[in-house]
Amino acid sequence: MYDWPERRAEVDAEWHGLRDALRSAGLDAPGELTRPPGNLHAVWRDPQLLLGQTCWGPMQAGLQDDVELVGQPDYSDCEGGAGVLYSSAILMRAEEGGDQIAAPADGKADICVERLRGKRFAYNDPLSVSGLLALSNDLEAMGAGLEIFSARIMTGAHRAAIRCVAARKADVCSVDCRSWMLAQAFEPAARQMRVVGWTALRPGLPYITSRATPADAVALLRQVAATSSASAPHRDRTAAAC
Repeated sequence: MYDWPERRAEVDAEWHGLRDALRSAGLDAPGELTRPPGNLHAVWRDPQLLLGQTCWGPMQAGLQDDVELVGQPDYSDCEGGAGVLYSSAILMRAEEGGDQIAAPADGKADICVERLRGKRFAYNDPLSVSGLLALSNDLEAMGAGLEIFSARIMTGAHRAAIRCVAARKADVCSVDCRSWMLAQAFEPAARQMRVVGWTALRPGLPYITSRATPADAVALLRQVAATSSASAPHRDRTAAAC
């Protein structure tokens, strides 16, 4: 899910480490990652899926019936992350004014409803927790909801939502803390953004395997992923086996 073009070599190296550990333990893991274009839902439901990453939105919408949980990544290196929990940064153009809001230490939502009211909201996908559902749930807990926005614009990706706001096609977006960290490193449009709030902490994006994967292979995936996280220098490491 964080396979940005600028990170592809790093992501491939992470897979090679997992692949070699799996092969050493007797599992015939693929040599390279598969990056199929098109429908992610079809990829997630492929009975040959060995290891992938999804979001809890699709999981709760029925995907959990077709997959097994393997683990969840560690977000501790990101502002707005705490172990297997993550939150989303709520972004507007810097020129809108106001101070940059730091992620709350208690992990609770920090949202100014009046600052968002009447704005055009860009989001990546209707089933995205970080891009839409977390903000919706937090607003509802405050007695509001997505109806505070004058328009909702689906962009297909967090990076596209940031660009949409920067280009003045929207006024605000919600981006998970790791995507926001990547955007600050790689996306020029991020320099025009200011963090104006945060959603509450929630479980991060889970790693999954097909429900058709044999039980011993699932156990091995969990073991290798958890073991690899203990010494892995890369950021998007697995923090806990499920």
